[in-house]
Amino acid sequence: MNTLYLKYALEVERAGSITQAAQNLYMAQPNLSKAMKDLENELGYTIFNRNSSGIKVTEKGDEFLYHARKMMEQLAEMEKIAGRDDREDGKFKISIPRGSYIANGFTAFVSEMQIQHGIEITINETNALKTISNVTDRGYNMGIIRYHKSDEDFFNTCLKNNKLEQETIWEFEYVLVMSKKHPLAEKADICVEDLQNYMKITHGDIDIPHAKHAEHVIAGRTATPRKTIYVYERGSQFDLLANVPTTYMWVSPIPDSYLEKNCLVQRACKADNNRYKDVLIYRQDYKLGEYDKLFQKKIYESKVEVASAKYK
Repeated sequence: MNTLYLKYALEVERAGSITQAAQNLYMAQPNLSKAMKDLENELGYTIFNRNSSGIKVTEKGDEFLYHARKMMEQLAEMEKIAGRDDREDGKFKISIPRGSYIANGFTAFVSEMQIQHGIEITINETNALKTISNVTDRGYNMGIIRYHKSDEDFFNTCLKNNKLEQETIWEFEYVLVMSKKHPLAEKADICVEDLQNYMKITHGDIDIPHAKHAEHVIAGRTATPRKTIYVYERGSQFDLLANVPTTYMWVSPIPDSYLEKNCLVQRACKADNNRYKDVLIYRQDYKLGEYDKLFQKKIYESKVEVASAKYK
């Protein structure tokens, strides 16, 4: 039996409906309905009776859920023993947003690791919901999620439901990054209206399915601008910014070394709704190891470096 189905069934019971449980689990409702049907077929009896007002647990279902809850508790205890710790299994896995100061901190972290034995290091640059899933279900040591401040309640609830600890790294405003040859590079005061005739670069997987906002909430925009290039990794964004002087990108502040290497500048821009937050997350039952603490240290040091930089 797939233990993931146990988690699904317990969430359906807790939520009181398939629809609400699917939202809590960040999955499509038809997929959850199929999973519950497959589980009931495998068991040979019905767990939930469905009706227009929601679901009701059957007598056999109530007994099943009792044992499912106990089984999940036992699995959690076994995971505590294993710890999924880098010191135990020789693996260190981090999930982060595409932020240059974070990548810079990760590079500093790897350069200072005192590796006594073999180790496999994984870094996954992705959006906030995928990072939460990586840390919750895929054995990642830690993660960093980035979200718009207006979505803070959504993510606080999400982290609580998934039993994740959180530590704020930084609250900041996005800045513009562009080529030194960009027509706006030397403009004293840039506002959102100045960008209308230029090509915007944005990450293609930033959208938050159940939150109210994504990156384009800056300045109250609710529709994707017509001139847009979607990218999925930072290397291509730097190539485009450096070699196509009419492009620009909204980003968290970038270390000077990245700017100089790619012949870029970063500029402040007058915009509403321009407040973001980076948060470090890890499981409540996870014991931080030496590598985890070193990673935290280097991320905070990189943040301090870019936060103290001056830009127009």
